[in-house]
Amino acid sequence: MAVSQTHMTVEEFLTLPEEKPALEFEDGMVSQKVSPRAKHSRLQLTFSERINDQTVQRKLAMAFPELRASFGGHSYVPDVAVLRWDRIPVDSDGTIEGDVFEPPDIAIEIVSPGQSVNALVRRCVWYTEHGVKIALLVDSADESVIRFRPGESPTALNGDERIELVGVLDDFAPTVRELFDSLRIR
Repeated sequence: MAVSQTHMTVEEFLTLPEEKPALEFEDGMVSQKVSPRAKHSRLQLTFSERINDQTVQRKLAMAFPELRASFGGHSYVPDVAVLRWDRIPVDSDGTIEGDVFEPPDIAIEIVSPGQSVNALVRRCVWYTEHGVKIALLVDSADESVIRFRPGESPTALNGDERIELVGVLDDFAPTVRELFDSLRIR
C-alpha cells in the first residue's frame, strides 16, 4: 500500500516519524509493511533465535528482527537482518547504534498474506545487487525457501534440504523442514 504519492529522497524519508507496521522507501515512494500474522511472527522469531543461539556468544554475528537498513538509495525493514559481528554499528562505548546505513550480510523476507511474492523476489534480487551477501525468501504457503546470492541463480529449497549460509554463517544449516516444524505445536 503506497502511503506517499509524491517522490522524496531517502534523506527526507528518514525524517518521517516511525510507524507500525514500519514504513519503507523504494524508488522515491513510501509504503507500509504488511502487518505480520502468527506464522510470519513465529518464522521470524525462529530464524532470529536460531541464528543468535549459534553466533552471539561466539561473537560471529547477530540477527535483528525488523531492523531498518538504509543503503543504495532505499530504506527497507527486512523481517530478519543479520550482521556479522564486526559490522554491527556501535558507539564509542560499544553500545549498538540505532541506525544501519550499510547492507546487512543476510536479509530474510517472509511472505505474508496479501504480499506479492514477485515483489519480494525483486527485493531479494535488489538486495544481492546492492551488497547483501545472501537473501532468503521464506514462504509458508508451500513451505519453501529461495536463497539468492550475488551473481548466482536463485536456489529453491524445501523438505530436508539445508538452508546453508556459507560465506556468512558457515555453521548454520537447518533444514527447511526444521524451520517449518517450528509452526507445529501439536
